[in-house]
Amino acid sequence: MSEEKIIFSKKYKPLFELLNAWELKDKYPENEYLHQLSKVDTVVITGGRDSGKSFGLSTWVGTAARYFNHRILFTRQTMSSTDNSISAALNERLELLGIEQDFKYASSTYILKDPENKGKITITGQKTSVGTQTAKLKSIEDYSVFITDEADEMPSFDEWKKVKRSIRAKDVQCLSILVLNPPDKEHWIYENFYDGVPDEFNGIIGTTLYIHTTYIDNGKENMALHNWNEYEDLRKYYEQYNTLTTKERELCDPILKKKALKYKHDCLGHWGSKLEGVIYEDWVIGKFPENEPSICGLDFGSNDPDALTEIVVNDGARKIYIRELYFQNNTSFDGLGKVLEDRVGWRKLIIADAAERRMIKDYYNLGFNIQKCYKGKVRDEILKIQDYQLVICPNSLNLQKALSRYRWQDKKSGVPNHDWSDLCDSFRYAAMYLIRGSKDLIQW
Repeated sequence: MSEEKIIFSKKYKPLFELLNAWELKDKYPENEYLHQLSKVDTVVITGGRDSGKSFGLSTWVGTAARYFNHRILFTRQTMSSTDNSISAALNERLELLGIEQDFKYASSTYILKDPENKGKITITGQKTSVGTQTAKLKSIEDYSVFITDEADEMPSFDEWKKVKRSIRAKDVQCLSILVLNPPDKEHWIYENFYDGVPDEFNGIIGTTLYIHTTYIDNGKENMALHNWNEYEDLRKYYEQYNTLTTKERELCDPILKKKALKYKHDCLGHWGSKLEGVIYEDWVIGKFPENEPSICGLDFGSNDPDALTEIVVNDGARKIYIRELYFQNNTSFDGLGKVLEDRVGWRKLIIADAAERRMIKDYYNLGFNIQKCYKGKVRDEILKIQDYQLVICPNSLNLQKALSRYRWQDKKSGVPNHDWSDLCDSFRYAAMYLIRGSKDLIQW
């Protein structure tokens, strides 16, 4: 291997740890992380401009083929003009790793010269350069890794899945890797992998490993200085825009908004939104303040789920911290009571949907500190909450999904769409109790 030290973001560490996970999980049966890694079958790598995705992945590709016997199918949707760029990047990485002499290259495939090593890297397109028919990918059953670079260009989940199912190696862990700069939320990759997953998430959910990097992770020294300066200039607009309330954002300089959103999408690699009329735009992922006084909000479900949230309001910072405690259909009275006992306790205040007066009284008689909310005009309450930035607990995935979809049905008349309202109503009940003060609380 080359004596030059290879440095890139530590966020790629799990990708390299995947190479050993299968073997090590049995050696260390108590290591839950290794067992999680050993079940991963899909890796999604996202990032903004200059985030180092190509460098990290191509370094991994060379390592996986040379030292771990992986047979890698490296694809893009159409290869008419991109074949040379992939090969050039891969050649650089093999040279940097000091293993370029171990491969021979022919017919778009890097094959190891050692006949005992099955590792190889094939570069191909999923479609022909001039047509729309899926290119024939023959004899791919023995491949172990299927990579789709610039995956946002692939038109459907079904087409990707068809190739993924054809990767059937049995001697190493099979992986399908999607690499992309996130487009908008209407894309099939968002629908199948990111619905309810926060922007910039790194970790494992189910059998999917998520890796997200930005130009900041890549480092100033690893990109053109003029690019770094451009991104940092846009960052100032983004940070300024984030200090504004929702009302102020509606009235702010359009250039400020445009540059802030450009930084968010292009530089941070956040998914773009085409959902018009989203009610709560100003929300971020952040840690819930465990040691601050909190109360809970409860929206009862009938046909809808019961929705329970916990909140902290920081008036000085104009932030409302929220975490989802429960969100589920068809919970019985006793079952919900057990949830309240386990996740809230008997002393913490619960502000509940005033429409269910009888249930509130029954839970109160059981010993819970529960009261019904003050029913003001929904539009007025939403406008008050919009003066705050919402900080959502990372694990509150249903709440994040709801906030991305909770929209006005008729903004002029102040009527929100009922869809996705349950969790949003629950935290509104609690937040308005703290914002108004207890003087407005109506006892059951």
